[in-house]
Amino acid sequence: MKIALDVDGVLADVIMSWLNYSNSIRPEIAKHQITSWEFWNEFKIDRYDFYTELSSCWKNWMTIPTTEKNLSSITKSLTDIGQVDIVTARERSTDSFVKSWLDHHNIEYDNYVSVIDGPMKADLDYDVFIDDSPLNAEQFLKNNKKVILYSQPWNQHVSENKIHRVSNLSEAIEKIKLN
Repeated sequence: MKIALDVDGVLADVIMSWLNYSNSIRPEIAKHQITSWEFWNEFKIDRYDFYTELSSCWKNWMTIPTTEKNLSSITKSLTDIGQVDIVTARERSTDSFVKSWLDHHNIEYDNYVSVIDGPMKADLDYDVFIDDSPLNAEQFLKNNKKVILYSQPWNQHVSENKIHRVSNLSEAIEKIKLN
C-alpha cells in the first residue's frame, strides 16, 4: 500500500502561522472564516501575496503548529500499514524548511515528493491520498484515486460520497485498514 500524505493543512497548521502574520497587517480573519480554498478573493487579498506570505511562514518553521497531537506516533502507525510518502505542492525554496519541521516533530515517512501544483498529485502512483484540498480531492476522484479528506473549514462544502472525510489521522488509519 502506497500512501500520499500532505503537509500543509494535514500535518502542519501553517494557516495559523499565516493568520498570525496577516492579522498584524490586515483586518483580522479567524480560521473558521476561511470557508473556501481560494478564500483570499473573499478577503480582497492578492493571491500572489498570500502564497508569498505562506512560503515566508515556512522560513520560521519552528513556529508552525501541528494540526493535532501525537503526530509522531500516528505517522508511525501509518508506516506500519504501508509506504508513506510526504506529497506536497509548494515553492521549492521551502522544501528544506518543511523537512526540518517534519524531522523536528519526528514525522515518519519514506520519501519526500514535491510537485509544483496540487492537482498534479493525482497523476502520481499512490493507492490513497490524505489531503485537505478540495481541488486536489476533485482531481483524485477524476483520476479514480482513493481520497481521504482531512477536514478543514475550507473543505466543508465537499460532499462527494466517494470521499472519506476524517477529522484526525487516527480516523484515516482506520479507513485505510478497512479498505
